[in-house]
Amino acid sequence: MTAQTVELEVVDATPDQLRRAERDEAVKAYARPMPLKLIAPRRASKATSRQQVEAAVLAGKSWGVEAVCGPNPDYDGEGVIVAVLDTGINREHAAFNDPNLEIVERDFTGSGGGDTDGHGTHCAATIFGRNVNGVRIGVAPGIRKALIGKVIGGSAGTEALLEGFQWALSSGANVISMSLGFDFPSYREWLVDKGYASEAATSQALETFMDNIRLFDTLLEMNRHQQSIGRSAVVVAAAGNESGRDAAKPYVIQRSSPSAAIGVISVGAVMEMADGLTVAPFSNTNPTLVGPGVGIVSAGKITKRKKDALEAMDGTSMACPHIAGLAALHWQAAASHDRKSEEIAERVRRSCSRDRIYYEESTIADIGQGLALAPVKKPVRQR
Repeated sequence: MTAQTVELEVVDATPDQLRRAERDEAVKAYARPMPLKLIAPRRASKATSRQQVEAAVLAGKSWGVEAVCGPNPDYDGEGVIVAVLDTGINREHAAFNDPNLEIVERDFTGSGGGDTDGHGTHCAATIFGRNVNGVRIGVAPGIRKALIGKVIGGSAGTEALLEGFQWALSSGANVISMSLGFDFPSYREWLVDKGYASEAATSQALETFMDNIRLFDTLLEMNRHQQSIGRSAVVVAAAGNESGRDAAKPYVIQRSSPSAAIGVISVGAVMEMADGLTVAPFSNTNPTLVGPGVGIVSAGKITKRKKDALEAMDGTSMACPHIAGLAALHWQAAASHDRKSEEIAERVRRSCSRDRIYYEESTIADIGQGLALAPVKKPVRQR
């Protein structure tokens, strides 16, 4: 059996052409291009961020890594290939200073390589970053190959994400991490600026949004079908930061897309409290599970003189790479005949625990199956 591919074509289609595409059996899905956005992190004050970094330095690790891996994890992700679809990476950071680490970059935005934002670098380091000055920031620091697809930047939209996703699959990714979402509000505003009436813009944006979800579902279906030839990946995505549990009138928002797509592990965020963990106030509801997402210390922006900067960020964007790293650990721990994406995703879901989560003000829907945890080697019994 050969690997499946989906041909992506960008055309300036008329309504009549779209109707013909709907009847064409060769066309699996179609959608108007839609902008992408970061699942933008919440930034604490400089004083709070400094305190969080100092706490990680004192402990020798980010609290999130220990929360999901424990003090002495049995696996490190060696042999697993991970892909990060985000704003790129600054590979000069000390977190990636390892001659055994191969980083393959590909820009799908047309804005050039690297990472001027810092978001992708922070997320990548949470997955596979090496220790920085004795501080552990990576969940799976044994990973030796990472695929970095820059899909956010410039005016990039649906095409960049779909091309990046297909590139990651064809390049052998075992795990794909995405802290991004389809930007419905910006697209609606753009339509209004183009002269659409407000009601018509909302209707058109909603239709385009749903078409993009269906288009992404087509790629996920291809991903599932390729398990038999070992070319499928566990797909992990951030649930979104739009909720306001701490607002004057508290509210929650449903998980964002593409984390809501079928077959994706949607990740919400939890934070540390004196008596355990609780749902982060911004975390969207109905995720598959949750990961550490407040005060997460990872690779920060570097300068010519300082390439070991650490920075604390909040968001489901930060929770997502924790789970992507855990998926790599579960992939490494699985027997070779069990290394299929659906099996590994199920292992991640089965690892979850709600024991440490205090959720009096929230519901089970807010934490899904609970906090995902690293695999543990079974003890060998002496005869």
